[in-house]
Amino acid sequence: MRRIVLSLLLCGVTYFPLFAKDNPFQIVAWPDQGTPALRFTFSKFKDVGGMGRERTYVTDTAVENLSSKTIPSATFSLYVFDKNKVRIGEGMINLSNVAANQTVKFQITLAASGTPASLEVSTSNAARTVSITVNSVPQGALLKIDGKEVGTTPKIVEVTIGKHSLDFFKEGYNSGRFPLEITSRDASGGSVSYELGNSAHDTVELRDGSILTCDLISVSGMEIRVRLAGAEQAIDRNKVKRILLTERDPVN
Repeated sequence: MRRIVLSLLLCGVTYFPLFAKDNPFQIVAWPDQGTPALRFTFSKFKDVGGMGRERTYVTDTAVENLSSKTIPSATFSLYVFDKNKVRIGEGMINLSNVAANQTVKFQITLAASGTPASLEVSTSNAARTVSITVNSVPQGALLKIDGKEVGTTPKIVEVTIGKHSLDFFKEGYNSGRFPLEITSRDASGGSVSYELGNSAHDTVELRDGSILTCDLISVSGMEIRVRLAGAEQAIDRNKVKRILLTERDPVN
């Protein structure tokens, strides 16, 4: 049986009519160089539940348009860090039709694997990516994402928002494919673990302790014949300690 484990942190933005009146958690001007066009004000993060270090927080947010022009549409990435400057969560802020000198207020709900200590706001023309750890059982499988080889498991990879195909290959095991979808609500720090199928080959254990992963062709009183690395070989029967056969689907 194959077991697939998928763990991803989720975060989102919900518009909310109220704004906290206590001292702000952090004020961020954007851009951080030159004349600011926007001012982001975040209230203190409120813990609303969760399990272990994975907690859900809400923060009242206000965004003020400091420029003299209407902002028709803009998307920003919100990155949250702990006291050691390690990124523990992220979200998206979408602005639409914000007039000059106008302030919009809403509430952000965000999942983070730790306690927020600081945050950053940024925007980029590049496609947003999410960092996840891809693993396999057993480890050491060749990993391809959307047909492109990226290394062997376990592997930390950057994937863009959208649908992807993860392919796993390991000598002696059936290959596997796992469909993965990343949404705009997903944050970095999650993981995918894929269990490869049973061995696709037979196993021959020799008396000297050697283990051969091969395909058994025939067995006689004098020898066994196997296909190893694509080549047919004969092995003295007296050298063989044990043969483990892999069940295969019948040929139609």
